[in-house]
Amino acid sequence: TFAHLVSHMLYERRFGSYFVEPVVAGLDKNNEPYICVMDVIGCIDSAKDFVVGGTASDNLFGMCESLWEADLGPNDLFETISQALLNAVDRDALSGWGAVVHIITPEGVITRDIKGRMD
Repeated sequence: TFAHLVSHMLYERRFGSYFVEPVVAGLDKNNEPYICVMDVIGCIDSAKDFVVGGTASDNLFGMCESLWEADLGPNDLFETISQALLNAVDRDALSGWGAVVHIITPEGVITRDIKGRMD
């Protein structure tokens, strides 16, 4: 899968790593959601509900655990993601400047920008 390809690329560079924590999201052949995150050396962490990565990941875990609900529609999911991101990055000095949210549905991908603090 694509997640394993990215993981392998990261592991190849483990001694001079890329400083990224990629999130891979999509739908499988049955239109079931798949989401995973990797650390800088490519260790895959998959989940059925949500994954977080980046400098604000500790704050994001708390926000996502409190706001996430099963079977949210696209608009409710966008609102949940937006609130979790904005509240988590407000507590992290290295995060900010907004985000781009992609909602993946069987009909297509919905992309929206979120404006965050810029200090």
